Amino acid sequence: MDVSDSSISSGIAERYATAVFEIAKENNDLPALETNLNDLNAALADSADLRELLVNPVYSRDEQAGAISAVADAMGLTPAMKNALGLMAQKRRLFVVPQLVKRLSALIAEEKGEVTAEVTSAVALTDAQRSNLAQTLSQNVGKDVKIQDTVDESLIGGLIVKVGSKMIDTSIRSKLNSLQNAMKEVG
Repeated sequence: MDVSDSSISSGIAERYATAVFEIAKENNDLPALETNLNDLNAALADSADLRELLVNPVYSRDEQAGAISAVADAMGLTPAMKNALGLMAQKRRLFVVPQLVKRLSALIAEEKGEVTAEVTSAVALTDAQRSNLAQTLSQNVGKDVKIQDTVDESLIGGLIVKVGSKMIDTSIRSKLNSLQNAMKEVG
């Protein structure tokens, strides 16, 4: 995908996300919207058919609108979210749904005074480790921190933590690379 396509998608997602967020906030529906986003995110991750529906131009506008409406009904999405998805189908904009979900999640987190930390570890974190890490990061950033963790066994050990524009890399892989670079400079 070329950069201009990405920025166009971001702009489209931003406009829809802002509209849905404002309507949900006005109707005191943010908790329900947050639940919808979690469900929709899980559905996108689990269903290749749903992902195909969003991006395949073979489906007509009406077919996409009918299918996304059925999905929204089955998932019990809020009226604002269902209407936005229907409008996106009619305008041939369903391909930005993943960006929409991400942006809406960010808007809700911002409203709640939360920040998301992307944590990559060599092994899965336990609930206690996740909780301790969230607490430590909260003290450093001054906001509630939600942990979004993934596993990358190539790290060997340690963590990579990204909070906003800051990144902390304590992985063994990173330390080995630094050592390797230092050794190249010496000899």
